[in-house]
Amino acid sequence: MHGARKRPRQMLEHHTPLVLLLAANLAALPVPAKAQLLPFAGGASSTVSGTAPAQPGQLYSPPTRREQFHNYLFDAFGPYAFAGTALTAGFGQLDNAPPEWKQGAEGYGKRFGSAFGIGVASDTARFALAEALKEDTFYYRCACKGFFPRLKHAMISTLTARRGEDGHIVFSVPELVGPYAGTMTAVYGWYPSRYGAKDALRTGNFNLLGDMGGNVALEFLGGSHFLSRVHLDNQREAPNSESNP
Repeated sequence: MHGARKRPRQMLEHHTPLVLLLAANLAALPVPAKAQLLPFAGGASSTVSGTAPAQPGQLYSPPTRREQFHNYLFDAFGPYAFAGTALTAGFGQLDNAPPEWKQGAEGYGKRFGSAFGIGVASDTARFALAEALKEDTFYYRCACKGFFPRLKHAMISTLTARRGEDGHIVFSVPELVGPYAGTMTAVYGWYPSRYGAKDALRTGNFNLLGDMGGNVALEFLGGSHFLSRVHLDNQREAPNSESNP
């Protein structure tokens, strides 16, 4: 779309501090140094609730609408959202991206507002679509054992959700659309006009990877004392290890 025009090189930074925790503790998710992409701040796939382990084989219990709404508010406006936004804006400030916003307090404010807006738009789109399609997008830690089965579960959960009273697993349109909704909103809402759909789509891809990283962090770190204290009190686990993805 902007073929001959040089886009500014911009720092990629995962919005969700859960991803940063995973990188720091497991050294499994290195952050790319720079790329020619729109700075982003996607939510963590509505994953900040279901972290504490339960007994293997427990029956599925659908979350209430109150729980779902509370989870959405935590994802979009909770402490992780603000911390991740501050980090994203800081890296954008260091890299002067986009350069039109310049430096100083005003420039940082614009970058902070942009990153926060992207995160809220992503989480809102995910929540609204999940409500419309009657999907449960909570993250459920795997009742299975072993590193690779749990890793597979976390990765597949990035694009799946649960539906119905039995909690059967389905491909999730809300989980797919959410990461791109925020970047599209930024491109057509407040970013400089030289940015277009291709920039939003490429950056949305990294938002999706960030969601996957958040799921992996919740799977392997979600039971820690630190995470248990800051997450919502939601004791959820995949109900049947034999049926988990």
